[in-house]
Amino acid sequence: MARMRKKTDLPSKTCAICGRPFSWRKKWADVWDEVRYCSERCRRAR
Repeated sequence: MARMRKKTDLPSKTCAICGRPFSWRKKWADVWDEVRYCSERCRRAR
């Protein structure tokens, strides 16, 4: 059985719009290099 990871162990980035840090999400696993915004709201505000 796989060991659970702590949220602090996950990679993180800073949002290009609001400047807040955000962590890796499983749904971003394939496109993590392309993710620039922390939320849909920031993506729309660009």
